[in-house]
Amino acid sequence: MTVRRVLCLLPLLLVAVVAAQHRSVLADGFRHLATAQWPWLLAAAGATCLTWVAAACTRQGAVVERLPGVRLLATQFAAGAANHLLPTGLGASAVNLRFMTVCGLPLARSSAALALYLLAESVARVALLGVLLLVFPDALRLGALLPEGVLGSVLVIGAVVLVVAAGVLGLVRRVRSAVVSFLRTALGEARSVHARPARAVALWGGSLAFPALQATGLVLVGRALGLQVPAAHVAVAYLAATVAVALVPTPGGIGSVEAALVVALVAAGGPAAVATAVVLAYRIVTVWLPMLPGALTLGALVRLKVI
Repeated sequence: MTVRRVLCLLPLLLVAVVAAQHRSVLADGFRHLATAQWPWLLAAAGATCLTWVAAACTRQGAVVERLPGVRLLATQFAAGAANHLLPTGLGASAVNLRFMTVCGLPLARSSAALALYLLAESVARVALLGVLLLVFPDALRLGALLPEGVLGSVLVIGAVVLVVAAGVLGLVRRVRSAVVSFLRTALGEARSVHARPARAVALWGGSLAFPALQATGLVLVGRALGLQVPAAHVAVAYLAATVAVALVPTPGGIGSVEAALVVALVAAGGPAAVATAVVLAYRIVTVWLPMLPGALTLGALVRLKVI
C-alpha cells in the first residue's frame, strides 16, 4: 500500500477514533435533534454550508493569483474535517497550505497568505464581538466564560512567551533572519492583496461573514429547540465563547467549545438544560454530520493530488 493510499484512509480512521471517544456526546446530541423543529435545523445546516463559501472567499482574498474555484471550495470542506481531527487550526492550515503550493504558489508566499487569513479572521471575529457588545452591553457577563484567576494566568504565560520569543530573536541570528524574511514576504503579500479592491473585499468580507454565519447557525438551532434568548445575545455568547476557547488547543475545539458555549448561553439568560441541549445539537449539525463526508472529500483530494 502506497503512502498516498494510507493518507487517503487516515482521515476516516481518525473520524472513527474521535467519534468513539465522544460517543456519549453524539448520542445526547442526536437525541435532542429528534425533538427539534426541523425547518430551523435545515436553516442552520444551510448557514453551515455557507461558512465554507465564506472561508473560500477569504482564502481567495488572501492571494493575488486566482485559485480554481471548485477545488478551493472542496478544499475548505475537507479542511473543516481536518480541523476537527487535529489541534485547533493545524488541520485546516496544513490542508490549505498544501493546496496553495500545489496550485503553484511558493511555500513562502503560501505561508504568508495563510498568516494573512488567520489574522483577518481573528480581527474580524473580535471586531464583530466588540461591535455587538457596544450595541448590546447587557448581552452576557464575559467574566463567566473564564474561571476566577485564569485571566491572570493567561496574561502571565503570554508575557513569558513574549519575553522568550524576544530573547530567541535577539540571540539566535538564523531565527531572526527567518522571521524577518517571513515578515517581509507577508507584508509584501498584504500590500499586493489590498492594492486590488476585489481581493480586499473577498478577504475582509469573508472574514466577517464566517463568524457571523457560525453565530447564525447557533441562533437557528436555539430556535429549533425553543431557547428563549434574544438572537443578538446568542450571537454575542457564541463569539465570546469562541474567542475564549481560542487559547485552548484541543482538536477542533471539541470539548472546550461545548463547555464555553453552555456557560455563555447561561450567562446570556438561557436555562442550563436548554442551553446544553442547544449546544450539543449545534455541534452535531456543524461538526459531526459534516465530518464523515469531509473526511471522504479530504481522502479524495489527496488521491486526486489536489492537495
